[in-house]
Amino acid sequence: MFEASPEAKPLGSKGLWLGIVVVAVAVAVGAYFYIHNKGTAGQSSAAAVPAQPAGEADALHDLKVQRATMDKDRTGTTAVWFVSIENKSANYTYSNIQYETTYVGADNNSILINKGTIAETIPPGGQKNSEINDALYPAGTAWFKFRITGATPSVQ
Repeated sequence: MFEASPEAKPLGSKGLWLGIVVVAVAVAVGAYFYIHNKGTAGQSSAAAVPAQPAGEADALHDLKVQRATMDKDRTGTTAVWFVSIENKSANYTYSNIQYETTYVGADNNSILINKGTIAETIPPGGQKNSEINDALYPAGTAWFKFRITGATPSVQ
């Protein structure tokens, strides 16, 4: 009445082992190419000579004033500047940044022009925020401005 059925082999075990082997081979091939390419890139960059900057340093072009705001100190007598400067150069570091502040009266004549130096260093692509205690705030000032007049470059 009941016939003995042939014993069925589990199909999942062959598929599982085949999947593991495929994944292991893929990982091994990927690791080989990663190590091979990493070693090649490290050798070529170590042998390369650093490139010289394409042009001469130009602080007035490379250094950009992102923000310059002026306020007075607690006593209300000294002008205090909060300045954010960005170095747009890819090759030059700038230090000893020279600046000029101008205070102008209602008649558009300069009341006071003050010059100074920011002793900080700005690397290529970097940005610095500085607080500058400038000069006694001149009476009769209608408007004022801040500008960079020069800096000392060095190759990075």
